[in-house]
Amino acid sequence: QLQLVESGGGLVQPGESLRLSCVESGSIYSNNAMGWYRQAPGKQRELVAGLSSGGITNYADSVKGRFTISRDNAKKVSLQMNSLKPEDTAVYYCYVDVWAGVGNYRRYWGQGTQVTVSS
Repeated sequence: QLQLVESGGGLVQPGESLRLSCVESGSIYSNNAMGWYRQAPGKQRELVAGLSSGGITNYADSVKGRFTISRDNAKKVSLQMNSLKPEDTAVYYCYVDVWAGVGNYRRYWGQGTQVTVSS
């Protein structure tokens, strides 16, 4: 059974940094597309950063230049978050897209980790 385990959330002050990590286990494939969404109270879940199986990254406009997604190994990705702002406060969810047949992928989600930016 595929699992995603997230870590690294917490409470920080504006301008500080956090590093989130997500480790996938249970898939027979490696280097799957992975990334992060976030959901703030009363708002829809939104893409923060994604990393394709080929190494292509994409970011939400609101985090470009501040957040960096990277692949630590075939089963782990990290999100380095610098210059954090109060509006970055949200639950951050890791995802992985696993090949499920020709042209098909299945998305799995982690349990979420809280990031709070407050003075």
